This record gives sequence, C-alpha cells and structure tokens, in this order.
Amino acid sequence: MTAIRLPRRVPLRLPRRVPLRTAVCLLPLALVAVAAVRHREVLAEGFGHLATARPAWLLAAAGATCLTWVAAALTRQGAVVERLPACRLLATQFAAGAANHLLPGGLGASAVNLRFMTVCGLPLARSSAALALYLLAEGVGRVGLLAALLLAFPGALRLGPLLPAGAAGPLLLVTGAVAVGVVAALLCVRRLRASVGSFLRTALGEARSVHRRPARAFALWGGSFAFPALQASVLVAVGRALGLGVSPWHMAVAYLAATVAVALIPTPGGVGSVEAALIVALVAAGGPAAVATAVVLAFRILTVWLPLLPGALTLGVLVRLKVI
Repeated sequence: MTAIRLPRRVPLRLPRRVPLRTAVCLLPLALVAVAAVRHREVLAEGFGHLATARPAWLLAAAGATCLTWVAAALTRQGAVVERLPACRLLATQFAAGAANHLLPGGLGASAVNLRFMTVCGLPLARSSAALALYLLAEGVGRVGLLAALLLAFPGALRLGPLLPAGAAGPLLLVTGAVAVGVVAALLCVRRLRASVGSFLRTALGEARSVHRRPARAFALWGGSFAFPALQASVLVAVGRALGLGVSPWHMAVAYLAATVAVALIPTPGGVGSVEAALIVALVAAGGPAAVATAVVLAFRILTVWLPLLPGALTLGVLVRLKVI
C-alpha cells in the first residue's frame, strides 16, 4: 500500500516589524500629508494669492519668518542656566514649529523641547520648569506688546460692529468659572496641591538662577518680545505685498489681538481658528474683507505650510540622530 505524501507546510513569514524609532521618524511626514489633503483648497487659494504678490515684500516676510526660529532659540536658551548646543537648539526650534502645527494646544513644540533638554542632561523637573518659564515669558511678551500698541493706537481695532451684543458678559462668566474651578481643585486635592507646590518651588528656583545671569535674562526677555514682533512683521510684509490698505501698526495690533484671542482654542497650529480671528481683526482694523482674507491665506501659507514639510523632515532626522 503506497503512502500518501502530504505537501510540505511552508512556514508563514510574518512581515518584519517596523522599528519604533523609524515609525516615529515617519509619523510627522504622514501627518503633514493628511493635513495637506484636508486643507488642499486653502493651500491652492493661498498659493494663488502668493503668485500675485510683490516679490520684495514676500522676501522680507520670508526673512522675518526665519528670524522667528532664532528668537525662539534665544528664548529657550535664556530659560536655562546651562549652555545648550546652539546649532542643535536652532534645528530643534525649526522642527518644533512643525510639531506644533501637527498637535493641538502647542503640545508638539513643548514635547520636542522637553525631550531635547532632557537629552542635553537637564533633569525632567528642571526641564519642565524651564518650559513653563519660556511659556510665561512668551505670553508676557505677546500681551505686553499688544498693550503697548493699544495704548499708542487706541483706535486700531473697531470690534464693536463685529461682536454680538452682550457677548462680553458670558465670556467673562465662563473665564471666571474656569478660574474658580482650578483654584477649588488645588485647594481640595491634597496630592495635587503638593505636586503643584513642588513644581512651583522648582520653577521659582530656576527663574531666580536665570535672572542672576544678565546674559540669560536678556536672552529670555529679549527673545520673548522679539518673537511676536517678528511674527507681526511677517503679516505686515504680506499685507504690503498684497496691497492691504491698513497701517502697519494697525496690522501688528490686529495680529497680536487675534493670536491672544485664540490662545485658549486647542487646534493644531491654530489651523482654522487663527485664520478666522486674523480676518476679523484685519477687517476691524479697516481692511476690506476680500483683501484681508487673501492676506491671511498667503500669510498662513508662508508661515505654516511652506516650512511644514522641511520641518517634519528635520524632526525625523533629529529623532534618528537621538538629538530628541
């Protein structure tokens, strides 16, 4: 009786697992592709407006955009006592800008810089304190510039006709309720109160150490005021390139007011919220709605979308080289 031969079982080959670091390197590029597809109409319209702009003003806007990364690096260095590697710090700010436009609420840039400081040897507690000091200084610089310009140009924004009647009251009530809730949580939860107290002691110690060094204090506060000023100058240059008939100072006020207003809206890179707020602010400053829309779209193309792909590539390279 002849034995029946069964076919040999071919071993099942599973696909090789993609290394975690490689996946992390590719993730920003995938997010850029998704974001570009989702906003393709805005991108097409924005590039159309850039094609009709005056090149000299666009070149000035591009130069100011590049200087914003230098200002951010200067402020980051001013927030810590230790000297950080300058070239890697600047590259990290460029990459952090891309990460910031891919994650909501500024989480991308914060995560990238926190990782960079810990890789440079700073303990996590001090890195977090430096991050909080940077955010505080940047907020003070932005609000301080806005307050100074509003005092110098009190009629720069005419928001009355654009806001619904009685809108200020509910907004103040909501803000007050959130503040009361945060204070109540800190008072009632003992463990949370202890953690916050420990973090505040570390942050205050870091701030005192930084301000004992004049060079660090100058870098911290000089960069924190230069960063929003450079961003506002980009909008002014784009407005000039497209012929927006608004005073440069009024455009700067419009930009600062819009960015301060949308700071609490957790959208990735402010996509959507910043555009709407900027258009409203430029119209309130006296610009025609159609031209203001064109300026905002071109401004966001220049400051967000054009640096996004190279920033994501830089982020992947920094992860690959274990800089972050």
